[in-house]
Amino acid sequence: MENIKCLIIGGGPAGYTAAIYASRANLSPVLYEGIQPGGQLTTTTDIENYPGFENGIGGQALMDAMRAQAERLGADLRRGIVVKADLSARPFRLSLDNGDEVSADALIIATGATARYLGLESETKFRGMGVSACATCDGFFYRNRNVAVVGGGDTACEEASYLANICKKVYMIVRRDVLRASQAMQDKVMNTPNIEILWNCNTQEVIGDLSGVTGARLIRKDGEVFDIAIDGFFLAIGHHPNSEIFSEWIRTDENGYILTDGKTSRTNVEGVFAAGDVQDPLYRQAITAAASGCRAALDAEKFLNL
Repeated sequence: MENIKCLIIGGGPAGYTAAIYASRANLSPVLYEGIQPGGQLTTTTDIENYPGFENGIGGQALMDAMRAQAERLGADLRRGIVVKADLSARPFRLSLDNGDEVSADALIIATGATARYLGLESETKFRGMGVSACATCDGFFYRNRNVAVVGGGDTACEEASYLANICKKVYMIVRRDVLRASQAMQDKVMNTPNIEILWNCNTQEVIGDLSGVTGARLIRKDGEVFDIAIDGFFLAIGHHPNSEIFSEWIRTDENGYILTDGKTSRTNVEGVFAAGDVQDPLYRQAITAAASGCRAALDAEKFLNL
């Protein structure tokens, strides 16, 4: 069985940044990129808010650059999915989807989180062309346009409020006749003139053409079907942290996000560190994920050099 000094799981901004720092620290990192090399950013067209790119950069291009930098510095980047983990003792034992097993002296979990979608074929078709799960990431592109936010919780209200400062009109598509959000968030939404809540509504279809999203077809609880004209369709029905295979060993919150020790990346298992969206239910930005990848590599370096 191959033994790896520093194993990183996940090929998003957290994982690649951890690989960059671990390589420079001579930790000989091996990174398994998982099911979606590059992470959620590969489904984003243009990124305007990542520092250092005056005119923005494509999501795939940013991830390709991070990957190439990690590889140039000596990280061993591998295609593969870790499907099982035994963290009961060091070195940790991990199983891959091809049947191979490896062990690791230190482990950085950067498996990210998956945005929840409605499961519509049209939603998948227009993902990255008007369909988004991150208003903070993509809202800028819909300045002075009409958009819709799906959801009725705090996240949906926060996204709608953020978009209301940018967009001409924001529809909130809520499947019930009440919001699940905190009273403060409900009050904020209700008192924002350009937010319109469409109660008791579900989305039947996202409508669009070769240029992207142009509308959405909704159905009310009473059976009425109607269309709204929009340019952006934002999902705010939650994220699912990709932490299941570690849950037997690693402490998580009630939603599955890995708990870390204070401002560090340390988990409850000595030698295991977590970075990126798998431990961040709040910010979920490329820049914060990259920063946490840096912290994880520095924490791993300190641990391995004790």
